[in-house]
Amino acid sequence: MKVKKIFWQSNNDINRKSALFNSLILFILLIICYVVISDLRHISNPQDKIFPSLQQIEQGVKNSLTLNEAGVISLLADTSSSLMRFFIGIILATAVGVFLGIGLGVFPFLESLFSRFILYFDKVPPLALLPIIFIFSGLGEPTKILLIVIGVSPSITLDIYLRVKAFPKEQIIKAITLGANKYKIITKVILPQISPAIINIVRLNLINVWLFLIAAESIAASEGLGYRIFLVRRYLAMDIIIPYVLWIAFLSFFIDGVLAKWAKYQYPWYNK
Repeated sequence: MKVKKIFWQSNNDINRKSALFNSLILFILLIICYVVISDLRHISNPQDKIFPSLQQIEQGVKNSLTLNEAGVISLLADTSSSLMRFFIGIILATAVGVFLGIGLGVFPFLESLFSRFILYFDKVPPLALLPIIFIFSGLGEPTKILLIVIGVSPSITLDIYLRVKAFPKEQIIKAITLGANKYKIITKVILPQISPAIINIVRLNLINVWLFLIAAESIAASEGLGYRIFLVRRYLAMDIIIPYVLWIAFLSFFIDGVLAKWAKYQYPWYNK
């Protein structure tokens, strides 16, 4: 028992001391591998576009941050358009998921009516529905947001539904004993306790939101990160594509971090 305790303590000490290095080492190795491959390809073909050099990528970033012919900065305009669609889509999808998920978990009639339908609908790839959505709703902004809602809300609904079904029955019985109706049980007992779990569910679905957003923008948009990537790919402009992909990854990582910090600040009891 003592040996296990010593091992556990020393292992924690090692993790604390080397956490930063361990988190950066794979990124450093990836950059080194990319630079080596890029240099080798440019030695054999100086006009290579598949693996642009770091200098070319830097120039591509500068071009994206420079006023274009339309008088706008491409990266900023694309980021603004994509983030607007992103946040509207994730807010609506979360609202639908919370409403349906709690409803299915609390009301047996709604559970018997909708649970199998939503479970089946969740298995349909939303990208396969993309042509149908465009045909029925057109190519405007609502269509892009609708794709996000259709693609993400079933998953959020089912996750919240399972959380509600696993909710301790003792707490509900106590609330009923104290005279609470179903509305108060939902708003005063269930919702406050599953709120941090809802934030984590949203965090897990951020990648899906980006997936559906970029897919929609690549087909019908005049601005947006996905639109720009698919616009310049026809010219093999990897010096633009790579910075845009890294920028999307950073935005996703930043949003995820903000949600994690918010959950930790607002619900300090949850992780404990």
